[in-house]
Amino acid sequence: MKHFKVLAMLLLILTSCNNSYQNDEKWKKEIIQVEKDFNDMAQKEGLVKAFEYYAAKDGVIRRGKKVIKGKESIAKWYQNDVRPNETLTWKPTFVDVSVSGDLAYTYGDYVFTSLDSLGNKKENKGIFHTVWKRQKDGNWRFVWD
Repeated sequence: MKHFKVLAMLLLILTSCNNSYQNDEKWKKEIIQVEKDFNDMAQKEGLVKAFEYYAAKDGVIRRGKKVIKGKESIAKWYQNDVRPNETLTWKPTFVDVSVSGDLAYTYGDYVFTSLDSLGNKKENKGIFHTVWKRQKDGNWRFVWD
């Protein structure tokens, strides 16, 4: 009987570890898809709409030396500071999700493209970092970008 309890306990632990791994992979795929959808929206509908849509109500962005807090302030910043000829593309190269599946972070490469006053294309490349939080409705929204 004692051996049966030990065996049952081991099976329970192994099963829960496997489920945890499956959830982890599932959540990582969700985040990769959210990043792709976010990037696609930025290309099709513009940075203003994409950043407003994907920001959490309490989201925060840092632009230059400014920290902009809140979804409405983020939208206002993009409306005032982004020009129509500016584009931003990005792709995560790393994703991690909390064990509980409610927080995640990504980082990867971005390319910011603009036109100077003579119409010459200028590219600024760098690395982005985003923190995502699952909202009460199940959707992922960024809380830091």
